Amino acid sequence: MPDLLLTIIIQFVVAGLATFGFSIIFNAPRSESMLCGITGAIGWLVYYLLIHYADFNLVASALIATGILTIFARILAVRRQNPVTLYLMTGIFPLVPGAGIYYTAYYLITDDRSAFASKGTETLEIAIAIVFGIIFGTAIPQVLFHKLVRTKKGASHS
Repeated sequence: MPDLLLTIIIQFVVAGLATFGFSIIFNAPRSESMLCGITGAIGWLVYYLLIHYADFNLVASALIATGILTIFARILAVRRQNPVTLYLMTGIFPLVPGAGIYYTAYYLITDDRSAFASKGTETLEIAIAIVFGIIFGTAIPQVLFHKLVRTKKGASHS
């Protein structure tokens, strides 16, 4: 169990730092960079746990993680009064299949058609899952997020 906890902490911290760094490159406001990092870390941690401990495949894990990340980004956007894209675009950074894109291009250049087709299909499926995760997360009516934030603010002022 301690190994699992250490792994979870390491995965969260590294994904958070990577997303934090990307938020700086993305020109996110400095005051929001930490929250951008946390958004990416949450998305990555959900993805990682689903693959390694719940035996989900890469595509399903990307779909669920992106959906959860999108909901979290929307909550932050309402709470912090910023555009949701600030947290969403930086938050999906760890989930984007960059290595898959690289290897797809590599296999194309080296004329390994079988590996190209396999890796290209997998990468495309993950990218489509990310898109659908965003669609599902944005399909929730905005008024619910405003009510949630108002409820939390009201409870904290009591």
